[in-house]
Order: sequence, then C-alpha cells, then structure tokens
Amino acid sequence: MTHVAEHRRASPVGREAHAARDLRPRVVVIGGGFTGLAAAFELARGGARVTVLEADQELGGLAGSFVVNTGAPHPARLEKFYHHWFTGDTDVVDLAQALGVADRVERRSTQTGMYYARSIHRLSNPLDVLRFSPLRLADRVRLGRLALRARRVKDWARLDDMTAQEWLLRLGGPEVYRVVWAPLLEGKFGPYARDVSAVWMWNKLKLRGGSRSRSGGESLAYFRGGFAALAERLADEVRRLGGAVRVGTPATALLVRDGHVAGVETAAGRLRADAVVATPALPIVADLVEPHAPREYIAQLRRIEYLANVCLVLELDRPLSSTYWLNVNDPGFPFVGVIEHTNFEPAAAYGGRHIVYLSKYLATSTPLYQMADADVVAFALPHLARMFPKFDPSWVAAAHVWRARYAQPIVVRNYSALIPPMETPIAGLYLSTMAQIYPEDRGTSYAIRDGRRVGRVVAAAVSTRSAE
Repeated sequence: MTHVAEHRRASPVGREAHAARDLRPRVVVIGGGFTGLAAAFELARGGARVTVLEADQELGGLAGSFVVNTGAPHPARLEKFYHHWFTGDTDVVDLAQALGVADRVERRSTQTGMYYARSIHRLSNPLDVLRFSPLRLADRVRLGRLALRARRVKDWARLDDMTAQEWLLRLGGPEVYRVVWAPLLEGKFGPYARDVSAVWMWNKLKLRGGSRSRSGGESLAYFRGGFAALAERLADEVRRLGGAVRVGTPATALLVRDGHVAGVETAAGRLRADAVVATPALPIVADLVEPHAPREYIAQLRRIEYLANVCLVLELDRPLSSTYWLNVNDPGFPFVGVIEHTNFEPAAAYGGRHIVYLSKYLATSTPLYQMADADVVAFALPHLARMFPKFDPSWVAAAHVWRARYAQPIVVRNYSALIPPMETPIAGLYLSTMAQIYPEDRGTSYAIRDGRRVGRVVAAAVSTRSAE
C-alpha cells in the first residue's frame, strides 16, 4: 500500500509534465524515405511532436537496403536500387554536416560507357567521345557540343513545352539521336519515350556535366556504410529531438474534421495530428485523401503516371568489368543499364563480393515485372553472358530481385502544369513527393532538400496555429 500511495502522490506531477509535453503541436509524417525523414528532422527541430510512419520494415524508401554477403563476419548493407550522389548535390552534404557525419561522404572518380552493336564503348571523358566509332567524326563532334550546349541552358522553362526527342534532334541531328539518345529513351520509358519532356533530359545532362572534373572525368559521391546508414542516423536524430519513427506501420486512412486534418489511422490505432505531411507516390496519397477532397483534386493527383522498376542485384566472386555505369543502347538486351557498384565503392566494403545491378523500368503488366525471382535471374544471365563473353553463371554467389511499383514519374512536356502544390484542399495536409521535384528528377539530395523545406513550412504553420 505504501508504494501505491507514493505513486498516487507523484502522479499529479507526472500528469502535469505529460500535459506540458502534449502542448507541442503534433505532426504525422507519412513515409520514412529521405523526404519524410528530412521533414521530420526540421519539424522536430522546430518544436513539433512528430511521428514518422513507414510501411516497410526499414527506412530509406527507394534508398532502402538489404544485407549482402550474409556469411561474412561483418555483413554489409547495400541499396536495393543503385544510388550515388553527383558533386552538385549539396543538400545531402549540408544534411550530413548538420548530423555530424560529413566525414563519411566519399568522392571517387568513375568510368562510364555504352553498350552498342555488341560492343562496349568507353564514354568517360571528351576524348572518349571523339573515339566513339559508331558515329562519324562530324557526329562525334556534334555529340560533344550537344552536352556543352545543354549545360549552358539556364532557363529550363523554355524547354517545358518541348519533348526530349525534338530538343535532342535540334541540338545533335538525326544520327546522334538514332545511335545515342533514342535507345536510351526507349529503354527507360518504353511507349512513353516520344512524350518525355526536354526538361527531363536537360537535367540529366546538366547533372552529369556538373560532376565532371577539368579533365572531363566524372566524380561521384557515396556515403560510407551505405545510404541506409545515413537514413538511420537521420532517424536517430529525430528520436533524440523527441520524435518517433515507426516502421512496419502503414497509414491506412486520413482523419479529417471540418475540412482540417485531424490525424491518421493505422493498424496500431489512431494518431491525432495538427498537421500531416504525405510523402508517398501520388496515387497512394490519392487513395488516402479521396474520401475528403474534391473530385478534381483527386484527378490531379492521379494524372501523373509512373513506371515501375525491376532491379536484379548480383553478388559475384570476381569483377565483371572496369566500368561503373554502362548505358545499354541495344534493344535486344532487356535491361537499360548495367551498374557495377564495386567499380565505385570498393569490393572490400562487401567482404570481397563484386556487386552488379541490372535495372529495367517498365509497366507492372510487363512479364518481367511479374516473373518469379528465380525466373528473373534465369532470364537475365544469358543476356549478361552475351554482353560479357567471359562471364560464367558460376561467378554468381548470390542474386536478389527487387521491385518498386512507383519508381519513376513519367515526365511529359508541360509537366510543370501537372504538379500539385505543397498545400492541399485539406487544411493541415501537405505534400512532398518525388513527382514534385521538377525540374529535377528524383534523387536523394532533392528528396532531402524538399523534405527539409516542407518541414520548415509546416513547423512554422503549426507553431503559429498553436500560438493562436
């Protein structure tokens, strides 16, 4: 009885402290990718009581990871879908500095190439372009000038109503387009290739060009320990600031009262909220808000289409090549790129395993997307052997197949008119998704930039509202 009495005497103080904590505005962030975590970081720093809900069992979104070389004494984590940063991606470096881990951002030179007409052509610097034998010398010069002219474009809005095909033909001529650009666009976007915006292609050329040194070589950046390590460090900081991060907890419904967001429903129960930040793909957001928003707004959210992705990750016992990024301009090869990650991050980081990604963007109705994992591997290896004649399936120590339903928004011309704004018709509900990053295209650094931006906006809004 003494213990109970003491507890009762202490409880009013505990209730007062709990009530004081509850005075902080409550914000729920849907999605534990880098956008959601960056938003939560700013919200927590701004004094909000923030909770991040992630449907998957791990954080990072499309930069989520898995364990490779599981039999090693110290297995490493690797991104399910290949990732790197360009040297111009300053927002991720700024975040790493804010988290005290900037020393883990590593920059390395890489080699790029192109597979065309059953041959691999190196394309790492301007001299490689001049040696690119599938084009006549005059067209090689046009190809080099095209990249320079693209980098000089400052006002992307001038390209917004133009397709990539129209723009590239204008800059480089028909032969350069036929050999270099048409296979890349068709390999990535399939039936949508002719509709892709010139702005999308401009941004790719700008990024690649901006990551080149004075000699023309490309330099890229990576986070030591993988992107998952940065996501976990960010989540830890959110927790340290008083926030909560819940994995395996999808948002199942949005709670709205009198036109204002009131919380989020999950399988684990309801979370009350003064504001909600939604970061998943727009069709997922549309499902959540459909009972509460005007029909025209739901149609706007569903207007932007997405491609899915299948990514086969191979752990090899030896290197496949010396190239990091190999674009595939061969319609007979079923993947748009071969990315040998360990020609960027050393194989020693993965216990000596050599990591190769085979990536394909596609519709979910495509047979490759619907294949069983083992069938994807069996389908891919003969094609890899055709590209690399010395390759033997016995080199494969392990294989992993990953799928992403919403991997790439289809960026058509006049895309800027399709993008929904950050604020929504539901008061207190905010959007920050990769479909809104335009004129940029996806990218962890942009996710961090826009996540921190929406976090600051919402922190100020809920702070003002609670003061009233």
